[in-house]
Amino acid sequence: MGTVHPFPTGKGPAAQVGFERAELSRIVDLYGRMVAAGLWKDYAIEFGREAASFHAFRRAAERPDVRIEKRPALRGRQGMWALIGEHGAVLKRGHELGPVLAPIERRLLKLVGS
Repeated sequence: MGTVHPFPTGKGPAAQVGFERAELSRIVDLYGRMVAAGLWKDYAIEFGREAASFHAFRRAAERPDVRIEKRPALRGRQGMWALIGEHGAVLKRGHELGPVLAPIERRLLKLVGS
C-alpha cells in the first residue's frame, strides 16, 4: 500500500496566500464595472507562498493593465496591498484595500461622467 500524507492545513512555511471573501468580492465588483465600461476584457488570479495577485487585462494576449497584490509580509511596514501598473511600477500601496483601489475607481468615474 502507498503512504498516506496529511492534507496541508495552511499553517507553516508552505502556506498559500489567498484573498478573503470580502476582499475578492470588492475586487471582482470593480472588475465587473470596468468590463461594463469596456476597459477590461479578461483577468487572472495567482496564489503563491508570499503573495496573492489579481491581474486585469485589456485584451487576453497582453500584459496586465493593472495588478492588485496582497503581500501579508508587508503588513507592518508599507501595507500589504499594492496597485501595480502595466510596466511594473507601484502606483499605490496601503494597509487597506479601498484606498489602494481608489485610482482605478476615479478613472472609472471620469469615463462614466464624461
